[in-house]
Amino acid sequence: MNKPFWESKSLAQMNTSEWESLCDRCGRCCLHKLEDEDTNEVHYTDVACRLLHVGDCRCTHYETRLKLVPNCIVLTPDNLENLAWMPTTCAYRRISEGRGLAQWHPLISGNSESVHRAGISVRGRCISESNVKEKDLQERIIQWLRPPKNTSK
Repeated sequence: MNKPFWESKSLAQMNTSEWESLCDRCGRCCLHKLEDEDTNEVHYTDVACRLLHVGDCRCTHYETRLKLVPNCIVLTPDNLENLAWMPTTCAYRRISEGRGLAQWHPLISGNSESVHRAGISVRGRCISESNVKEKDLQERIIQWLRPPKNTSK
């Protein structure tokens, strides 16, 4: 029996379609983050990029996002190890750390809603940056962005 591509290929060996399918559409990477200058600890806020559709956790302008949001980061196999701010639930991070995909991941469950039902996504839990002043971001730090129990499954 053949293993699925995410178990048989490294991230660098994946084609564009395989790479893109690893994204579970949780929206966590699209949240604004604040870094503590003293500890380098990253704190997530409940404020999302203005391009994130907060209802379905998808970028509304994915193909042109870099033109619209110049500081948007494109994940690649080359820069992934330098992105410690990526959520521990992220499929790219999980695979790069040898943890495989979680059971709620759509490639495992066969259902794109599983990430939302598992409480992994930001659906219904964030607001657009269009509604928040930058000076107020520190007041928007969240605690709920913690990995759920059994994320190794």
